[in-house]
Parts: sequence; structure tokens; C-alpha cells
Amino acid sequence: MADLFAIAVFVALLGAALIAGTFFAFSAFIMKALAKIAPTAAIAAMQSINVVVINPIFLAIFVGTAALGIGIALAALFRLPETGAIFALAGGLSYGLGTFLVTMRCNVPLNDALAKVGPDSPQGRQVWTRYLSDWVWWNHVRTVAALTATALFALALRD
Repeated sequence: MADLFAIAVFVALLGAALIAGTFFAFSAFIMKALAKIAPTAAIAAMQSINVVVINPIFLAIFVGTAALGIGIALAALFRLPETGAIFALAGGLSYGLGTFLVTMRCNVPLNDALAKVGPDSPQGRQVWTRYLSDWVWWNHVRTVAALTATALFALALRD
């Protein structure tokens, strides 16, 4: 592999690993903890998390890894005879589609719906019940996709 391509794959590996760990934390314990407290408090906490997460550091890693992953996937198409290129291609697609696209199409709309309800409202309780099951399901999907991308990027670098 050319040095620049290998560096890009390594950076994408680190980004995918950070995001996989972040999403894993939500699947493994954060959402379980929120499910055990009063819906009013849980809704308020998640609404706060959804505001705070929109920050330059998280977005640079989350969106930057998606852009880098798609670029790696495209570049890998031209390197397919090379060792590791198929893993780089699959890693880029796994992150781009399974992590980034799932977030934008599934988790973000659920976040937006939650943002519109008052934590104390009856509608808030209804939205929260749906949010807990649906959001967590899609979070599992994007966690697995980010972890898969991490492993695939690692396989792309072995040589």
C-alpha cells in the first residue's frame, strides 16, 4: 500500500474505533441507566446529551471518519489487486453506510422528535417509550458497523 493510503486507513481505523466505543457505551450502560430513572429525568438528560454532542471534536471525528472512509472505499476500488484493498473498501462502506447513514436516517430523526417534547408532558412519555426501543436498536446497528469498520481497516493494514 502507498504510504498516504495507509495513513488514511490508519486514521479512519482510529476514528471508527473512537465512535464504536462511544456508541458501545450508550448500548452497554448509558441507555440502560436512563431507562431505570423517571422518564421526565431521562428525557431531559437525553435532550441535553443530544445538544452537547453537537460539538467540533465529536463532529470532526464522526463526520471526518465518514468522509475519509468513503474516500478510502473509492480509492480502494482502484487498488483491488493489492493486498488489503478489499478490506479497506469494506471498512469504508461499513462505516459510511452502517454508522454514518444509519445515524442520519434513523437516530437523528428520533433525536429530533425527542427534542420537540416537554419532559413532563404525556406526549414526552409516549415518545420516550418509542425512543428507548427504536433508538437503542439502531444504536446497536451503528455500534456493530463502526466496530466492523475498525476491524476491516486493521485487516487492510496488515501486510
